[in-house]
Amino acid sequence: MKIESLRIGMKVRHPQYGSGLVKAISEAVAEVRFDDGSQRAVAPETSGLEPMEPQASVSGLDVPLKQFVEETLAAAVARLGLEQPEAVVEQLGLRWHGGKLALHPADPALQTKEVPLEVFFHKVVMVRNNLRVLEQKINAHEKLSDGEKVEMQQYITKCYGSLTTFNVLFKEKAEQF
Repeated sequence: MKIESLRIGMKVRHPQYGSGLVKAISEAVAEVRFDDGSQRAVAPETSGLEPMEPQASVSGLDVPLKQFVEETLAAAVARLGLEQPEAVVEQLGLRWHGGKLALHPADPALQTKEVPLEVFFHKVVMVRNNLRVLEQKINAHEKLSDGEKVEMQQYITKCYGSLTTFNVLFKEKAEQF
Protein backbone atom coordinates (compact mmCIF):
# COMPACT_ATOMS: atom_id res chain seq x y z
CA MET A 1 0.00 0.00 0.00
CA LYS A 2 1.35 3.43 -0.94
CA ILE A 3 1.74 6.07 1.76
CA GLU A 4 -0.19 8.53 -0.46
CA SER A 5 -3.35 6.42 -0.18
CA LEU A 6 -3.41 6.63 3.63
CA ARG A 7 -5.33 9.23 5.59
CA ILE A 8 -5.55 9.99 9.30
CA GLY A 9 -8.42 8.09 10.87
CA MET A 10 -8.32 5.33 8.24
CA LYS A 11 -8.77 1.74 9.43
CA VAL A 12 -5.99 -0.57 8.28
CA ARG A 13 -4.87 -4.18 8.75
CA HIS A 14 -1.28 -5.31 9.27
CA PRO A 15 -0.36 -8.97 8.68
CA GLN A 16 1.43 -9.25 12.05
CA TYR A 17 -0.22 -6.67 14.33
CA GLY A 18 -3.82 -6.95 13.13
CA SER A 19 -6.23 -4.06 12.68
CA GLY A 20 -5.62 -0.49 13.72
CA LEU A 21 -6.25 3.20 13.07
CA VAL A 22 -3.87 5.59 11.30
CA LYS A 23 -2.95 8.37 13.76
CA ALA A 24 -0.21 10.27 11.87
CA ILE A 25 1.51 10.16 8.48
CA SER A 26 5.02 11.23 7.51
CA GLU A 27 6.99 10.86 4.27
CA ALA A 28 7.68 7.14 4.59
CA VAL A 29 5.88 5.83 7.69
CA ALA A 30 2.49 5.97 9.33
CA GLU A 31 1.81 5.91 13.07
CA VAL A 32 -0.86 3.28 13.64
CA ARG A 33 -2.63 2.54 16.93
CA PHE A 34 -3.51 -1.13 16.84
CA ASP A 35 -6.48 -2.74 18.56
CA ASP A 36 -4.21 -4.28 21.21
CA GLY A 37 -3.38 -0.72 22.38
CA SER A 38 0.12 -0.57 20.90
CA GLN A 39 1.14 2.29 18.62
CA ARG A 40 3.76 1.55 15.97
CA ALA A 41 5.50 3.34 13.12
CA VAL A 42 4.81 1.27 10.01
CA ALA A 43 6.18 1.62 6.48
CA PRO A 44 3.04 0.83 4.48
CA GLU A 45 4.78 0.02 1.19
CA THR A 46 6.96 -2.76 2.65
CA SER A 47 4.95 -4.05 5.63
CA GLY A 48 1.90 -5.47 3.87
CA LEU A 49 -0.41 -2.87 5.38
CA GLU A 50 -3.87 -2.97 3.74
CA PRO A 51 -6.97 -0.81 4.03
CA MET A 52 -9.87 -2.31 5.98
CA GLU A 53 -12.35 0.02 4.30
CA PRO A 54 -13.55 -0.44 0.73
CA GLN A 55 -11.47 1.55 -1.75
CA ALA A 56 -12.44 3.02 -5.11
CA SER A 57 -10.33 4.21 -7.98
CA VAL A 58 -11.67 6.07 -10.99
CA SER A 59 -9.36 6.25 -13.97
CA GLY A 60 -9.98 7.47 -17.50
CA LEU A 61 -12.73 9.81 -16.34
CA ASP A 62 -14.02 11.62 -19.41
CA VAL A 63 -16.35 14.00 -17.56
CA PRO A 64 -15.57 16.64 -14.95
CA LEU A 65 -15.38 15.20 -11.43
CA LYS A 66 -18.20 17.47 -10.25
CA GLN A 67 -20.53 16.14 -12.96
CA PHE A 68 -19.53 12.55 -12.16
CA VAL A 69 -20.29 13.04 -8.45
CA GLU A 70 -23.61 14.79 -9.15
CA GLU A 71 -24.75 12.04 -11.55
CA THR A 72 -23.68 9.31 -9.13
CA LEU A 73 -25.49 11.00 -6.25
CA ALA A 74 -28.64 11.54 -8.34
CA ALA A 75 -28.63 7.85 -9.29
CA ALA A 76 -28.22 6.83 -5.64
CA VAL A 77 -31.04 9.12 -4.51
CA ALA A 78 -33.32 7.74 -7.23
CA ARG A 79 -32.43 4.13 -6.43
CA LEU A 80 -33.03 4.64 -2.70
CA GLY A 81 -36.37 6.26 -3.44
CA LEU A 82 -35.49 9.44 -1.59
CA GLU A 83 -37.51 12.44 -2.61
CA GLN A 84 -36.11 15.81 -3.49
CA PRO A 85 -37.93 18.87 -2.12
CA GLU A 86 -39.05 19.88 -5.64
CA ALA A 87 -40.68 16.48 -6.15
CA VAL A 88 -42.49 16.78 -2.83
CA VAL A 89 -43.91 20.21 -3.71
CA GLU A 90 -45.48 18.69 -6.82
CA GLN A 91 -47.66 16.61 -4.47
CA LEU A 92 -48.95 19.76 -2.75
CA GLY A 93 -52.44 20.81 -3.82
CA LEU A 94 -52.38 23.77 -6.25
CA ARG A 95 -54.50 25.95 -3.99
CA TRP A 96 -51.76 25.79 -1.32
CA HIS A 97 -48.80 26.84 -3.53
CA GLY A 98 -47.29 30.06 -2.20
CA GLY A 99 -49.36 29.82 0.99
CA LYS A 100 -48.15 30.25 4.56
CA LEU A 101 -48.77 28.46 7.82
CA ALA A 102 -49.23 31.04 10.59
CA LEU A 103 -48.79 30.16 14.27
CA HIS A 104 -50.33 32.78 16.55
CA PRO A 105 -49.32 32.60 20.23
CA ALA A 106 -52.00 33.22 22.86
CA ASP A 107 -49.95 36.12 24.22
CA PRO A 108 -50.43 39.06 21.78
CA ALA A 109 -47.06 40.47 22.88
CA LEU A 110 -45.33 37.52 21.22
CA GLN A 111 -44.54 37.44 17.52
CA THR A 112 -46.48 35.30 15.03
CA LYS A 113 -44.44 32.59 13.29
CA GLU A 114 -45.05 32.10 9.56
CA VAL A 115 -43.77 29.09 7.62
CA PRO A 116 -44.12 28.69 3.84
CA LEU A 117 -46.57 25.85 3.17
CA GLU A 118 -44.09 24.21 0.79
CA VAL A 119 -41.59 23.89 3.68
CA PHE A 120 -44.22 22.62 6.11
CA PHE A 121 -45.59 20.18 3.53
CA HIS A 122 -42.10 18.84 2.81
CA LYS A 123 -41.67 18.09 6.53
CA VAL A 124 -45.05 16.34 6.72
CA VAL A 125 -44.17 14.20 3.70
CA MET A 126 -40.78 13.33 5.20
CA VAL A 127 -42.51 12.19 8.42
CA ARG A 128 -44.79 10.00 6.29
CA ASN A 129 -41.84 8.56 4.35
CA ASN A 130 -39.86 7.87 7.52
CA LEU A 131 -42.87 6.10 9.03
CA ARG A 132 -43.07 3.92 5.91
CA VAL A 133 -39.38 3.02 6.20
CA LEU A 134 -39.80 2.27 9.92
CA GLU A 135 -42.77 0.06 9.08
CA GLN A 136 -40.71 -1.89 6.52
CA LYS A 137 -37.80 -2.30 8.93
CA ILE A 138 -40.08 -3.58 11.68
CA ASN A 139 -41.78 -6.07 9.35
CA ALA A 140 -38.42 -7.33 8.05
CA HIS A 141 -36.72 -7.50 11.47
CA GLU A 142 -35.57 -11.04 12.13
CA LYS A 143 -35.40 -10.87 15.94
CA LEU A 144 -38.86 -9.43 16.61
CA SER A 145 -41.69 -11.87 17.21
CA ASP A 146 -44.90 -11.55 15.22
CA GLY A 147 -46.63 -10.20 18.33
CA GLU A 148 -43.98 -7.52 18.80
CA LYS A 149 -44.25 -6.55 15.14
CA VAL A 150 -48.04 -6.20 15.43
CA GLU A 151 -47.68 -4.11 18.60
CA MET A 152 -45.19 -1.72 16.96
CA GLN A 153 -47.31 -1.59 13.80
CA GLN A 154 -50.24 -0.38 15.91
CA TYR A 155 -48.19 2.63 17.06
CA ILE A 156 -47.32 3.46 13.46
CA THR A 157 -51.00 3.18 12.50
CA LYS A 158 -51.86 5.62 15.33
CA CYS A 159 -49.23 8.05 14.00
CA TYR A 160 -50.77 7.83 10.52
CA GLY A 161 -54.17 8.50 12.07
CA SER A 162 -52.87 11.61 13.84
CA LEU A 163 -51.43 12.89 10.57
CA THR A 164 -54.70 12.59 8.61
CA THR A 165 -55.35 16.24 9.53
CA PHE A 166 -52.84 17.16 6.83
CA ASN A 167 -54.54 15.15 4.06
CA VAL A 168 -56.15 18.39 2.87
CA LEU A 169 -52.72 19.54 1.64
CA PHE A 170 -52.23 16.68 -0.82
CA LYS A 171 -53.11 17.03 -4.49
CA GLU A 172 -53.68 13.27 -5.01
CA LYS A 173 -55.79 11.15 -2.66
CA ALA A 174 -53.40 8.21 -3.13
CA GLU A 175 -50.59 10.16 -1.43
CA GLN A 176 -52.61 10.91 1.73
CA PHE A 177 -52.30 9.23 5.12
